[in-house]
Amino acid sequence: MSTDLRTQFLNYMTLQRFAKETKRHYVTAVRGLAKFYNQSPDTLTNDQIQEYFRHLLEDRELSWGTYNYFSGILCFYRNICKWDETQFNLPPRPSIKKLPTVFSMEEVKRLFAATTNLKHLALLETVYSTGLRRSEVVHLKPHHIESNPSRMTIRVKQGKGNKDRYTILSNCHMILTRSYYATRKPPCKYSLPLSVKSCRHLQKIPNGDLKANSDSFVFCIHGLRPL
Repeated sequence: MSTDLRTQFLNYMTLQRFAKETKRHYVTAVRGLAKFYNQSPDTLTNDQIQEYFRHLLEDRELSWGTYNYFSGILCFYRNICKWDETQFNLPPRPSIKKLPTVFSMEEVKRLFAATTNLKHLALLETVYSTGLRRSEVVHLKPHHIESNPSRMTIRVKQGKGNKDRYTILSNCHMILTRSYYATRKPPCKYSLPLSVKSCRHLQKIPNGDLKANSDSFVFCIHGLRPL
């Protein structure tokens, strides 16, 4: 994809108030299409795009939600290339609903007992006690934690759907967080700081700690969130 097309696409998404991650995923989707054919995406035909979709679904076995490939390409052709509905078709979106796996108290105890890294334990207990999502935990800051006995809440700033909300702060979680601060003295900007790839890192923490402790049970971080 040429620099000019990329700039047009980014400018359009910025004006439409797309989230930063959405813009990155959409650009990646169109770049993948252009790389597949080794030509500019605005020169491709509908048949070529349909063949690329088949490649994603059958050869690469990607789901609809993977990097927003389908939605990103659709957005590009409709709004940058100005293709109308008759020029461009998407594969039908499957209607699938899945329930998360919620772990028992015994399974959660096994995970916490196997976690020897204090920062990892603080992160996992934050998810378990507050119900925060991965991105919300990563961006948690000290001033979001209101530990006054009359409050005992955590303010979630711009969570899913760019909405603010409050969630509970338990005594056990407050004690653990204070212990983390007292022993590790992290930078004051973030409450539980991780690297730039922190969301992915947070997902890997449970199984990494269990593997190090020779526990064969497989955990998913979202299994710690209350329903």
